[in-house]
Amino acid sequence: MLFLTALIWGTALVSQSVAMEYMEPFTFCSARFMLSGAALVLFLALRKRVVGKESLLYRPEELREKKQNAWIGGLICGLFLFVASAFQQFGIRTTEAGKAGFLTALYIILVPIYSIGLGKRPHVRIWIAALIALVGLYFLCIEGSFSLERGDLLCVISAFIYPLQILALDRYVMRTDTVMLSCVQFWTVGLLSLVMALMTETPRLSSLLPAGGAVLYAGVMSGAIAYTLQGVGQKRMQNPTAASLIMSLEAVFGVLAGWLLIGEALSPRKLLGCVILFCAIVLAQL
Repeated sequence: MLFLTALIWGTALVSQSVAMEYMEPFTFCSARFMLSGAALVLFLALRKRVVGKESLLYRPEELREKKQNAWIGGLICGLFLFVASAFQQFGIRTTEAGKAGFLTALYIILVPIYSIGLGKRPHVRIWIAALIALVGLYFLCIEGSFSLERGDLLCVISAFIYPLQILALDRYVMRTDTVMLSCVQFWTVGLLSLVMALMTETPRLSSLLPAGGAVLYAGVMSGAIAYTLQGVGQKRMQNPTAASLIMSLEAVFGVLAGWLLIGEALSPRKLLGCVILFCAIVLAQL
């Protein structure tokens, strides 16, 4: 499930770049995540119709606790995801997609560091795997000289926020229904982005229509499906650091998508980076 999450996120980087040609960042985030939330509301309604009443699945006190945790966890995860997505989206506007992918993926080092603060000490093998993965990401995403500009710094800030969403999700996903939590998370991001878009941007329907395909893919596939798969995968895995390593494959799939869909070069250096990153993930799973 986490592998599929990385695959969808990686291919969605292309749609995010395309959407930025027509839309401003908060407008895009609002449309994307509100669409994700609407898709999960529809799914929950269909599931309830097929499965039956939730009261048949849980005792009343269990159902009440699950709904409460879904709201609390969804709001917390949504707040972190809103901040991280906004910084990443603003960064993508002014930096190369490959460099943005590398800088955002710095969270694979930060997740184990943050975990220590929560009383979880990752095995030394996980630290080694994270460092190897970072080397692989460098070969994969960075060509030529490396320098930090304004857009790059925004992606770095995003990388510091994403681990908070991963760790918050790891905490609450064990206590509630994953789809319900994801639904609250998406509406939180979508509504906060809408408020910021109305305050700082000029949303236009004319800009939404040309980017409709990109918004649809990012909203349904990258949002509703991939983020829900992330929650289910982390719930099964119960190791946020190892989970973050698998999700860092997003950078690999982003490069491959760029090669297949928009004709970006796939050099031996990038292939070496893919191999190194894959070896790091295998090491983390041993």
